[in-house]
Amino acid sequence: MGTAALDLTADPIDLTAALVDIASESHHEAALADAVEHALRAQTTGFEILRHGDRVLARTDRGLPSRVILAGHLDTVPIADNVPSRRTVDDVEGDVLHGCGTVDMKSGDAVFLHLAATMSNVAHDLTLIFYDCEEIAAVHNGLGFIERELPDWLRGDVAILGEPTAGQIEAGCQGTLRVRLTATGTRAHSARSWMGDNAIHALSGVLATLSAYAPRRVDIDGCEYREGLSAVRIDGGVAGNVVPDLASVDVNFRFAPDRTVDAALDHVREVFAAELSSGRIGLELTDSSPGALPGLSHPAAQALVAAAGGRVRAKYGWTDVARFAALGIPAVNLGPGDPNLAHRRDERVPTAQITEVTDILRRHLRTPT
Repeated sequence: MGTAALDLTADPIDLTAALVDIASESHHEAALADAVEHALRAQTTGFEILRHGDRVLARTDRGLPSRVILAGHLDTVPIADNVPSRRTVDDVEGDVLHGCGTVDMKSGDAVFLHLAATMSNVAHDLTLIFYDCEEIAAVHNGLGFIERELPDWLRGDVAILGEPTAGQIEAGCQGTLRVRLTATGTRAHSARSWMGDNAIHALSGVLATLSAYAPRRVDIDGCEYREGLSAVRIDGGVAGNVVPDLASVDVNFRFAPDRTVDAALDHVREVFAAELSSGRIGLELTDSSPGALPGLSHPAAQALVAAAGGRVRAKYGWTDVARFAALGIPAVNLGPGDPNLAHRRDERVPTAQITEVTDILRRHLRTPT
């Protein structure tokens, strides 16, 4: 089969639909990366283009005084009978595009690709980065590979991630870490349960602590971040007639960006101090990524805020703005789509938001007249 054809000059709404129709679950982005690479090479001018695995990078070098990075991931969560895309119009939601990735984040990718192909009066040099494996564990994240292997591609004055924000700037992002709390016991036949020590029961204190936990709220640069501590997975049990000797619960902590990963882990240990002191429960860090402070005081970020009409709020959830922030590059999230609809079977985006974000970025990128 040949490479799917994308028309980057088409309306970004139609381009979004075309991107959605090329399935690209994490670890399976090759077909979409092929299409994006082919389209950029055929339909843009003045860009150096590089293929790196299932990552596609493009940049101009016109000697302009500033550089804007436009970055978006190509992968989606697993499809849930929501590909190919479909479009509906009704009196309740208006004109809406449905499908896996319409929100997270092929509509943002479409905006970036369209602008790269259609703008000629750009005030900044541009770097476009389309990468793989954002939706899974950080160790697989394509932007991480670029950071380690092609660091010069991540140099810029401001970075814009096309993550869904409903057309508003979402500044910074929460950090995230996951820990596994494991309880041990003694295996026995369930008919003689008093001879065993049930490891699942030993986790009851952990679950009670989680239920009683009061998350913190913190204001940073006028953006309120809300933290959260949640059980996200429980494992345990051997058979229907066995008292289990091992059980675990995975806990996810979403923390405000004024905490480091180390400080966040210390906090989690403090929360579960009573359970850990029992000697029956151990704690293991399984995954972590730092948050990103808003960085709105930087002139490059302020110019983008102005182009968006001053609409700014905190980002709930972790995004790759944290990687840019760690490199000293101000970074924000800005894309079409309600983030609350990401990953859902009924994922959908109002088409007006795709148009709106395209207009915001066109205003920000163009040369003043």
